[in-house]
Amino acid sequence: MDTRIIKILIAALSLAYTVYLFVTGNWGSGIGMIFVSAILVLINLRSLRMIVALFQLRKQDFAKARTWLDRVNPDKLWKKQQGYWYYLIGLTEVSTNLNSADKNFRKALQLGLNMDHDKAMAKLNMAMVAASRNKRNEAIQLINEAKRLDKRGMMKKDIKTIEQAIKNPKVVRQQGGGRR
Repeated sequence: MDTRIIKILIAALSLAYTVYLFVTGNWGSGIGMIFVSAILVLINLRSLRMIVALFQLRKQDFAKARTWLDRVNPDKLWKKQQGYWYYLIGLTEVSTNLNSADKNFRKALQLGLNMDHDKAMAKLNMAMVAASRNKRNEAIQLINEAKRLDKRGMMKKDIKTIEQAIKNPKVVRQQGGGRR
């Protein structure tokens, strides 16, 4: 049986019990159960292991992030979460295995990422991989897509760095691939 169904049943029972507590006049317990129900609903929407892996990536600890991601079964995730799983795997592999990282970024974009800056970062890393393979036209196309997706200008500096690296291919090979 799929564990997602069990989690949904437990969250639904928790919500029903919360409503029951309010109906019977147990306001204090009902308010407490609202917090428990909210946590159970959030657990259904997000994988806790992926949240811990993302936290480890923010701390730049790629080994720990990879161990947390290896504990996740992507087949048990919702489609968008699978996209983020592949995205996070790609981020952990970008400095060690460019072929696998590129494959994972493509799979993440295929499954879907919610935020435009995540899509832009995936395309930026794919551009760096393409530049390291001497596929200049593909790299330029990916950078232009990343620019279009970076509406807030959060990655302007990274985009400029990669554009400079494309103009000077020796720099790309010395850096060993993608950006984080």
